Amino acid sequence: MPRLLSGRALLGRVVSGRVVSGRARLVLGAVTVVAVIAILVVVRIDGSQSGSSARPVASDLAGRVRDFLAGQREGQPYRDPSAAEWADASAAFARVLSGSSGDFGAFGFSVTEDADTGRRYALYTNGPGDRAWGAILVDLSAPVRLAIEVAHPRTDIDTEWVGLDLFRKVPGSVVLFAGAHRRAGGGAADVAHNEESFFQALSVTLAERAVPQIQVHGFADLNLPDANAVVSTGNDNPNPLATRIATELDTREVTVCRAWARACGRLEGTTNVQGRAAAERGSVFVHVELSNSVRADAARRAVVVEALAAAAQ
Repeated sequence: MPRLLSGRALLGRVVSGRVVSGRARLVLGAVTVVAVIAILVVVRIDGSQSGSSARPVASDLAGRVRDFLAGQREGQPYRDPSAAEWADASAAFARVLSGSSGDFGAFGFSVTEDADTGRRYALYTNGPGDRAWGAILVDLSAPVRLAIEVAHPRTDIDTEWVGLDLFRKVPGSVVLFAGAHRRAGGGAADVAHNEESFFQALSVTLAERAVPQIQVHGFADLNLPDANAVVSTGNDNPNPLATRIATELDTREVTVCRAWARACGRLEGTTNVQGRAAAERGSVFVHVELSNSVRADAARRAVVVEALAAAAQ
């Protein structure tokens, strides 16, 4: 039985000038084309043609967010920013909120600009190290009018996708993703309870500029079995955005516990430092807890996102 040649071997015969006739020539031509395409694809992926060590990176926004969050782990390094770094971060973020470019390079951040759902965005992400301070996603198509906060990505499972999908539905939004696992740094990386974090510096800047904030969290179903969502402001006083969110969830048959009306299984966000800072400055803050059964179901997450987007319009 004749030995079958690989695409590379067949390609070598063509290059060396060997002549094949008839049906074999047709087969050889087809295999040659496939081989050439395969070689080009390999070069495109691994950069070997130019000697580059670059690796493939996600070209879509969800992929970029996923890549950023993939490095989070309980034992990762983490430290809070210094007072000077806090002030510089606040000033840079204030420029972003005013429609200018923010310079976060001094904090180890890089920026990617691209488009999503037809809107331009900027995604600022930091690299590995003890300054695991987060990612900032900014819509470049409209003035910032809503802040979406994901304080515990990955540990409050799938809240990152609620935040990202809400960003896609609300032009003029910005998303803050915490940069480290909530238990990193001996628990200091739990930004919802750390007044010294980089995340808090940006949240205070939002409050000072009266940008409404929606912060998304998750809870285990057993912690509050009679509700799929808890809406609160961190205190007993509801604001119009919070009441609209609760109403929009109700109309979509998502069972809501309103923390200003009754106890909600200690999920009321009363110790949340972003909520406290917003209240001190008279700014709008809404704390939204979602059950695991809602977050684990893509269709039910989509319903929640629709409700949040409708309330934020």
